[in-house]
Amino acid sequence: MTNTLVLPPKPRTWPRNVGVVLALAAMTLLTTLPRLGGVEIDLGSIARNWSNAAERIGMLLQPDLSILPRTIEPMFQTLSMAIVGTVLAAALAIPLSLWAARPTNPNGLTRRAVRFVLNVVRAVPDLVYATILVAMVGVGTLPGVITLILFDVGIVVKLVSESIDSADSAYMEGGRAAGGTQTQINKVTALPQSWPVIASQVLYSLELNVRISAILGIVGAGGIGRLIDEVRGFYRYDALSTIIIEILVVVLIIEVVSNYLRKRLR
Repeated sequence: MTNTLVLPPKPRTWPRNVGVVLALAAMTLLTTLPRLGGVEIDLGSIARNWSNAAERIGMLLQPDLSILPRTIEPMFQTLSMAIVGTVLAAALAIPLSLWAARPTNPNGLTRRAVRFVLNVVRAVPDLVYATILVAMVGVGTLPGVITLILFDVGIVVKLVSESIDSADSAYMEGGRAAGGTQTQINKVTALPQSWPVIASQVLYSLELNVRISAILGIVGAGGIGRLIDEVRGFYRYDALSTIIIEILVVVLIIEVVSNYLRKRLR
């Protein structure tokens, strides 16, 4: 007599999936109702003004390469802002990450204080920082660099500290058992273990900084964004298309270099 294995019936998941889809559709519909404070979508206005959109898209599809010489200096400013902001943010993020993680900072009071301040820093949008700093220190690259430092520190510290929290901290217990201070333990054990994560996050923030720098210039924080605002004000969408392509090429180059460096650091 042979024993036959009988598989249990496959659970029916489609009712749950349908319910989730319907719930998301209902939530989306409710957020578009003006009476509930949602986003007002005027389809009639979109249909009436479609010719304007078609005209702008047509200009974007015809890049004006004659503006390239004017983009060299602003693009160099954007790259300088991104690199300087990344380097200074990395220098600040390394100790802050150790202070914000439980294994490297057993003192709950200081750890919560660091996390609270960083949550506040991270909650403010970068454009708000740039707008306030332009009013405080004037138009130029300095407010852009400070904005990038604040933006990077908030992101890098959060990701690195969470990585330290989730990592195996048994090796740190060995350091405590040997009589080492918390600073010595962090320097000898935690920091070397965290270097790959720190380097990866810093490289990622460099990629983000190039994109963000292009936007910060619109509010006066220097870089290619100021030129974008200028050509947009004169409805030079053909020139704007060239600038967009240039930013795309620069971002892709940085991404390729970053991916190569990440592989070497593993």
